[in-house]
Amino acid sequence: MMTLIFCGNRFKYEMENVARLFFPLRRFQFAYDCEPPAGGDFLAFIQTAEGEGARLTVSFREGEYRDNASTFVNQSVRFENDCEEAFARVLYRLLEKKTGVHPRWGILTGIRPVRRMQRAVDSGKSRQDAEEEFRRDFYVSEEKIALAARISILQQPVLRDISPRDFSLYISIPYCPSRCSYCSFVSHSIDHPKARKLIPDYVSHLVKEIDFTSKMARDLGLRLRSVYIGGGTPTVLEAEQLRQITDCVQKAFTPPPDLEYTIEAGRADTITREKLAVIKEAGANRVSINPQTFEDSVLAAVGRRHTANDVVKCYEMAREFDFPSINMDLIAGLPTDTLEGFARSLRKAIDLGPENITVHALSVKRASALFSEMDGSEDYSAVQEMVDLSGRLLPASGYEPYYLYRQKNTIGNLENVGYAKPGHLGLYNIYIMEEVQHILAVGAGGVSKVVMPGRIERVFNYKYPYEYIADFSDILSRKETLRGLLQEVQHGI
Repeated sequence: MMTLIFCGNRFKYEMENVARLFFPLRRFQFAYDCEPPAGGDFLAFIQTAEGEGARLTVSFREGEYRDNASTFVNQSVRFENDCEEAFARVLYRLLEKKTGVHPRWGILTGIRPVRRMQRAVDSGKSRQDAEEEFRRDFYVSEEKIALAARISILQQPVLRDISPRDFSLYISIPYCPSRCSYCSFVSHSIDHPKARKLIPDYVSHLVKEIDFTSKMARDLGLRLRSVYIGGGTPTVLEAEQLRQITDCVQKAFTPPPDLEYTIEAGRADTITREKLAVIKEAGANRVSINPQTFEDSVLAAVGRRHTANDVVKCYEMAREFDFPSINMDLIAGLPTDTLEGFARSLRKAIDLGPENITVHALSVKRASALFSEMDGSEDYSAVQEMVDLSGRLLPASGYEPYYLYRQKNTIGNLENVGYAKPGHLGLYNIYIMEEVQHILAVGAGGVSKVVMPGRIERVFNYKYPYEYIADFSDILSRKETLRGLLQEVQHGI
């Protein structure tokens, strides 16, 4: 256990995140405005007024090792932000020296580095100056700067084609056939009788919320740009339950033929020909069939109840329905996987030829079963090599990186990158990651986002299906709050 101590400041969130770049599985406790403990490991962040600014000092003790460093920050209009970033830089340098670890995203801990780079360009900086800021102020490595810049440029045509009246619809199906060990999403295994019993009621309430949302969107003159049905695993539903939802979407929104319409088929143990027929009849033009790995032993280790061959059969079945775009997800760093095993999975996905391949670096969330199984001694040094391999092989095979996001507690401070063949960018992925478009979310765990001038407003649905059903009238009341925010945007146009 390491204690993080904050004296004269409350920068807990950012300092914890930077510390986790070097100690990803370390347990932390927190203290405020007190002396460092007589024993035990600690990091102390001490801010004291000095002249026309503040002296910032970071003290570090781990076992017999001790070190400290300080810097001075002048008063400015963004003094708090300057102090937070200065603390992060001092901490980064101390821990880099001690551990020998060199996180490739430097002190950037946010989930949207591409957006940060684009904001710098939009503010009037040249791309060269924006890249230099990443290098000088945030210690980002050259390869990550190049990756962020490449994606930022590729996204420009999509971002330019956005109106304040545009929105995307997200539909949440928070159920899975079983829970994978690395999963921290709000999803429920239908193995549990109580969870399975709620599904018919959940679907019934969900279609009511979809209908309510469509009326609101029409009243406000909004334009639907994409539909995304995700989860969980939407295809865990019976074919007729899935049809109930897609029929409601068709009736409520009348999606045009060119609308991007994605349905996650996800796990091979939920996919049937009948369900794919429902998806095709709905007009969906993007489906996800996600192996995560093509190594059977790794699938078993994370709790997947299907084989790699099952994934291949489902993919071939989906090809028979002539979907224009199929996505496959792979995860670098799954328990028991190796660099050689990941390389085989990556090459297998490339050989199959889906239009999109998304490579996720494993994120170990506290809510996952995997986190509780770890003791901090795990070696994830191969994960960086897995991600590097993806960055070489996929572009060489005709896939361009087109969106990127990062999660807390990602092994190696790495990233998730979506790669696409030309003409097959996943628009919804860009919209939601760059936060440039309203997202109207329905279902348990759904988070609607309204893009306001200078900020994002969020309206949350209840997380769990039983809450969602029991307090459905409150869900509709929250939609009225959403309506008010959207009206505020419309009045400002």
